[in-house]
Amino acid sequence: MLTRRRILQRASNGFGYLAFQALAAAPALKQRAKNVIFCFMPGGVSHMDSFDPKPKLKELDGQQAKLESYVAGPKRKWLGSPWTFRQYGRQGLPVSELFPHIATVADELCVIRSMKSEFPLHARANVFLHTGRNFGGFPSLGSWVNYGLGSENKNLPGYLLLNHGDNPPGGLENFSNGFLPATHQAMSVRADGVPVENIVPAETDAVQRAQMAALAEQDRAFLAKTGGDPAIDAAIKNFEMAYRMQALTPDVLNLDKEPAATKELYGLNSKNEHQRAYSLQCLRARRLVEAGVRFVEITPPNLYGGNNGTWDQHDKLREGHQTNALVTDQAVAALIKDLKARGLLQETLVIWAGEFGRTPDTGNGDGRDHHPFGFTIWLAGGGTKAGLIYGATDELGNHAVENVMTVHDLHATVLDLLGLDHKKLTYRFGGRDVTLPDVHGEVVPAVIS
Repeated sequence: MLTRRRILQRASNGFGYLAFQALAAAPALKQRAKNVIFCFMPGGVSHMDSFDPKPKLKELDGQQAKLESYVAGPKRKWLGSPWTFRQYGRQGLPVSELFPHIATVADELCVIRSMKSEFPLHARANVFLHTGRNFGGFPSLGSWVNYGLGSENKNLPGYLLLNHGDNPPGGLENFSNGFLPATHQAMSVRADGVPVENIVPAETDAVQRAQMAALAEQDRAFLAKTGGDPAIDAAIKNFEMAYRMQALTPDVLNLDKEPAATKELYGLNSKNEHQRAYSLQCLRARRLVEAGVRFVEITPPNLYGGNNGTWDQHDKLREGHQTNALVTDQAVAALIKDLKARGLLQETLVIWAGEFGRTPDTGNGDGRDHHPFGFTIWLAGGGTKAGLIYGATDELGNHAVENVMTVHDLHATVLDLLGLDHKKLTYRFGGRDVTLPDVHGEVVPAVIS
């Protein structure tokens, strides 16, 4: 006898597919990008010290600041950038001396100077950037992309996180599948030590196949008894994926076959161990999208400990930003050059972004504080307009004042580049069809080629 509970259990397994069927039946959007590499810069990169120069701050440097924000105070002073800017590329993109390597790919960048977040706290802002919500339990951008498009390689997960053994503020909620099936959660690949635990087979393939067949029979029987519980179904699929990964993952992550020139390009021969580790992950990212992984996210090592994130320099701005730029600059530029040389940049969207920017003033004369009201990110490849500067902050870098782009707008635009409609890519949860940007967000055509 089918009870109401049993009917709901069986139906729940198909709720997500109802949304997919509606999406598939709708007129298809142009798919410009097939894959995404997200170079996440947690902690808050200073926009006026990287890609948004503010000469006015130089004029006011050291003078009392009257900044209306959550860090306002009588002892605060304006802080000019300690770095100089030069113009690069055909459009004369201003780039700080912090990023000499990224400056060489200026013509590939779509720089957005008018980003705006809603939260000045790391954990909430990180989760908001990833999920469009400021609290946990919702799927990340990578999970939505994997859900909407699926993986091109059945032997590898569609969403991989390349980290250094730690997570930014907000933890695993940044990379969670939320209410989507567990097969869409990010799988972690570490830079140090064994990249993926338990990936080397402990038995012969024949023994493993026999074990898998026996487990599959038991699991499918259990799945039937539960009425098709989505969690159990996802667990079965994850076991099967883990088996298939054994053959392919070590080869994809192994860089022995990469030419010496490529390793040199990324900075794998650097004397700085943190730079080597980040370079390793960037080169792996290229190999992974080349192998068909849909969404790859790279996080840099947290060099300062604590829970605030890599770029969080409330003091020692010069030392901290200089160190972080040294670790990441060469490898990110190499990633873009390498993708382009292989004909992959056109179909791979590269995102370089942190959760917010930093204040144009200082409370101690030596650092900048959190600033969500206007900051800079950039995109490259994947159908974006190369060599573009979009939006602007005011003359002090305090507020986004021209062509303001919200996190929801960014999400809608990324999905559009991937051929997905942010209003129609839905999943049934909590009694309604939920989307990544919820009821917010609009595609920004100006950044799309």
